[in-house]
Amino acid sequence: MSLGMDFKEIKLPRLNGLDKVTLESTLIKLAEELGELAQFIGKFRGLNGERLEKEEPEVVEGITKELLDVAQTAITMMYVLEETYGVDIQHAVQEHVDKLVRKGYISW
Repeated sequence: MSLGMDFKEIKLPRLNGLDKVTLESTLIKLAEELGELAQFIGKFRGLNGERLEKEEPEVVEGITKELLDVAQTAITMMYVLEETYGVDIQHAVQEHVDKLVRKGYISW
């Protein structure tokens, strides 16, 4: 990978306080978290017909928190793929970046 390329890197832990975690249960949780993010953005943009009564910094903070919930749930699904199905996530990430380069979304 090129030193000139920007990467946003976050490290999120494997959650250990969950009952039986499956692809299906994680997908349902991911949809729930994504819905909460969409709801926050919708309110921010006034798309739901409600008057926004929060200031922009407070709304942006809420969006950030919801986005991190989405990311945590996606990471949880990656752990399920690794632990249950033997998926090499690091390899998959490299293939994903290579695909982005091929499609012209990023360049080295």
